[in-house]
Amino acid sequence: MTQLDVRPQEGTGKSEGKGLGGNSVGLLGSAVIGVSTVAPVYCLTSTLGSTAGEVGLQMPAVFLAGFLPMLLVAFAYRELNKVMPDCGTSFTWTVKAFGPRVGWMCGWGLVIATIIVLSNLAGVATSYFWLLAGEITNSSAVADLDGNKAVHILTCLALIAAATAISYRGMTATKGVQYTLVGLQLVVLAVFVVMAVTKAGSADFPTSVPFSWSWLNPFSVQSFGAFTAGLSLSIFMYWGWDTCLTANEETIGSERTPGRAALIAMVVLVGSYLATGVAAQMIVGSGDKGLGLANPETSDNVFAALAGPVMGPTLGILLFLAVLASAAASLQTTFIPVARTVLAMSTYEALPASYARVHPRFKTPGRATVTAGAATAVFYTVMTLVSEHVLVDTIYALGLMICFYYALTAFACAWYFKAELRSSLRDFTFKGLFPALGGLLLSAVFVKTLVDMWNPEYGSGSSVLGVGSVFVIGVGLLLIGVVIMLVMGRRSPAFFRGEVLNRETEVLVVGE
Repeated sequence: MTQLDVRPQEGTGKSEGKGLGGNSVGLLGSAVIGVSTVAPVYCLTSTLGSTAGEVGLQMPAVFLAGFLPMLLVAFAYRELNKVMPDCGTSFTWTVKAFGPRVGWMCGWGLVIATIIVLSNLAGVATSYFWLLAGEITNSSAVADLDGNKAVHILTCLALIAAATAISYRGMTATKGVQYTLVGLQLVVLAVFVVMAVTKAGSADFPTSVPFSWSWLNPFSVQSFGAFTAGLSLSIFMYWGWDTCLTANEETIGSERTPGRAALIAMVVLVGSYLATGVAAQMIVGSGDKGLGLANPETSDNVFAALAGPVMGPTLGILLFLAVLASAAASLQTTFIPVARTVLAMSTYEALPASYARVHPRFKTPGRATVTAGAATAVFYTVMTLVSEHVLVDTIYALGLMICFYYALTAFACAWYFKAELRSSLRDFTFKGLFPALGGLLLSAVFVKTLVDMWNPEYGSGSSVLGVGSVFVIGVGLLLIGVVIMLVMGRRSPAFFRGEVLNRETEVLVVGE
């Protein structure tokens, strides 16, 4: 279909705007999209066991600790969005704060992290699709179809295509689907929490543990290494809330609504995680025996093991459905940040011009969305066919990308507003202190993760020339970004000379 080209004139930084559809999403819709992208039910089923294995009964405390840097970074996003409501978010803001090359790499970190997440979400949605089908039909043969590589890949590609099509049609279509899927997730989680707390201590659950306020004390974690490992998992569980900000140009009240929506989404997430973590520990404990959360046979998919015993055979199916809905919903909304970041990078001449084209009817970055879908499909197919170990290690490398671009964005806020920090206590706190602390915390996790990744035992246990595969993949993906940036430097010298986007130029938003 015909696309609108909204690139600025070369070297001028001026345009009629990016062409996105403004005023498409309100506060509630924006918050729902933020929660959906995080995929709370999917995150819980895949990380409850791993986190319990690292920190034991202090899992709720680690959830709180992981929330802290995310909250501090959220303040940075809010303050930057007030003055620059641009869909490029981290890319645009870090360019204005630190220059084109740092900004380009920050944008690359967001894009590559999103592609990795999209492929993982598609795989999880596929597995739960066949698992749910097997539960409904009471047929193990149907559930086992997920183990057929050809069937798995074809189903995965179909889900990616469907998610891409919905995202292509715009924020209105996205919002309508998400209300249903997010509502289902939160309702099923609430039912699980109530039933788990009610049944805790009964004879049917011999590993049940009575609640203790010490579970919320992070200083009770046995070792610093265990704490940082659990914290890394916890940070992953909050990733994606910034989608609220990426859709800022399409949101009603673009200067303030996205920031408020992000904070609402964060509160909903931390509340859900704490309630579910506490309830799960109360009913089965955090041990590695039986239904214990840290049991290695079930820790990578806790809800699959707990659905029947906690909720019964009928309601248990709802928990399977909730995980499928969570992964599918996040798969669809996760296209929003990558497509709009690519759109912004292309609009400001940091990427090829073709990605700056917006669909005239749907007002979406159509080419960027389709390209993201195709890249996800190719990435997942190749990784699945080459090696399951490589796919697992790629997912482990995700935490490095998340800390990388979140920390850069936080530091960009403190640096961009440095002249205003003495104006008032509020400016000092929300524009300087909180963002800087958030950036420092995430930088510490980044460095610790980088060191741990060097060990071949990290991730799947595979290595390249004695170096852990996760390290090779994580650092390798960042270096690929450096190579692409150098190539773009020759094709778009005006951007890298700081002539298209700098501190003085205005961002290009809807209606300009």
